[in-house]
Amino acid sequence: MPKPPLNRRTFLLASGSVPVAAALRSTSSRLAVGDDDDPSDMAAFGRLTGLEFSEQELAQAEQRLGRLRGNYASLREQEISFELAPNTHFDPYPMAAKRSPATPPTTIKIPTDTAMPKAAKDLAFLSVLELASLLRQGKVSSRKLTELSLQRLQKFDPQLFCVVTLLKDEALHRADDMDRELASGTDRGPLHGIPYGAKDLFAWPGAPTTFGAAPFKDNHWNVKATPLARLEAAGAVLCAKLSLGALAMGDLWHGGRTRNPYQPEQGSSGSSAGSASSVAAGLLPFALGTETLGSIVSPCRRCGVGGLRPTFGAVSRFGAMPLSWTMDKVGAIARSAVDAGIVFDVMRGADQLDPSARDTSFAWQPGSGPKGLKIGIMTARGWPRSDADKAFVSWLQGLAGKPVEVTLPDAPYGSMLLMLHAEAAAAFDELTRKGLDDGLPGQRGNDWPNQFRVARTIPAVEYIQASRLRHQLVQDMHEAMANIDVLVAPTHGPLLTATNLTGHPTLVLPVGKSTRDRDGGRPTMISLTGQLDGEGALLTVAEAWQEQTEWHRGRPELTNA
Repeated sequence: MPKPPLNRRTFLLASGSVPVAAALRSTSSRLAVGDDDDPSDMAAFGRLTGLEFSEQELAQAEQRLGRLRGNYASLREQEISFELAPNTHFDPYPMAAKRSPATPPTTIKIPTDTAMPKAAKDLAFLSVLELASLLRQGKVSSRKLTELSLQRLQKFDPQLFCVVTLLKDEALHRADDMDRELASGTDRGPLHGIPYGAKDLFAWPGAPTTFGAAPFKDNHWNVKATPLARLEAAGAVLCAKLSLGALAMGDLWHGGRTRNPYQPEQGSSGSSAGSASSVAAGLLPFALGTETLGSIVSPCRRCGVGGLRPTFGAVSRFGAMPLSWTMDKVGAIARSAVDAGIVFDVMRGADQLDPSARDTSFAWQPGSGPKGLKIGIMTARGWPRSDADKAFVSWLQGLAGKPVEVTLPDAPYGSMLLMLHAEAAAAFDELTRKGLDDGLPGQRGNDWPNQFRVARTIPAVEYIQASRLRHQLVQDMHEAMANIDVLVAPTHGPLLTATNLTGHPTLVLPVGKSTRDRDGGRPTMISLTGQLDGEGALLTVAEAWQEQTEWHRGRPELTNA
């Protein structure tokens, strides 16, 4: 097992870009007050949480408050490695739920007759399986594909601001190795020799891991993130670390605002901003993103490209920036649903490094078709509205029968998100204490610096109460989804929050083309949500749709230059 080499303090302060004065700012000058204020602090805190204490109760509490202050100080003196998770983890399964046994990797048949496109820009938009076919026919090499991706990343990054670090030399060396292996008869599978990119919150030795934030822009986290290590073992070629909104919020990072390739005047949304933008623009065949509360779904919707957010715990997060240990998920962004399934299949499973990661069942066989699947439809007011959404629902109904209407459980979804805010504040506790949050681009009320500070007032009791209600939501959502395999819904709204809290998988799928001028002709999207570990049903539906439509092959005008 790799030994985590960094503690939180050295990780934050290793960068020469961090102002010394800010780094040395004392805890007492920023957050603490004198010991004599403890009772009045408790009174104010009580008012914040709906409690009132008598003068006698406040006096009685004074000695214990001092002890607690000492406990807090003692905890802060400990060296906590950045990737160390809490000694609890979230389980998306209800206690009585039946779990399917783990399954081996899916056998993928690589086509043997894919034709070589005449233009390089056409090659850039082929699927992973089409590229795999060309590689095995000897019509193209991994080096040529890698050079093409590197060239396009360099050419269009000045317009899209999607690249944090280009790994040119390393990628070309790796591509040459993959070509030699194929020539010698070693074939690692469909991702062998395929270029890709990863959101710059995944650790990769020798490259900065910036989290999109200026205080981290020169930091190196010298572990190999499990998802990247597994893609490496499958033969994939990492070409670039891609932009994300600072500390996984939005699309604004220390290099600028990542752009939507269909409408470059518009941001790409986030936080998997560069991953969605680069794949939609044909700069890379696929890219990795993460989602805590919409960070795959939202930029995929904005950029008109497909994405798969898997079941919580299906993919290890070791070596990925923690934001919420009970909500973070790793997924793939790809134009083809089959491509997303291939990438997910390679990454899934326990690694003994992420306590929430587990071996999973993945019942997926490309080409099987959606017949026999049980379909549900979200009872959102007035939905589906657009002709494209209605056409998709009608198509699916023709294959799988009339969908069952599904209503979300009645729950305080927004209130339960205080768990996310508390965990995020804990993950970046040192950033707040040292005053380094001044280096983040967003400084408004809803941006991270203020959220981290305000989260200090979340009581442990309320966090646990939210966790208990979330436990009930897991059970209620399990019952709501009990009679269906796939839930069709819009890509925004309460379902997005609900499924991120419960850990259910979601796939976003192009189903039409926007006619609004402000959208630049980008594909419009729909979401498919599945049972826990039910990614296979989502991919089966999406694959069948993509065999009959061309919406996923959309190209922004930017990339035709």
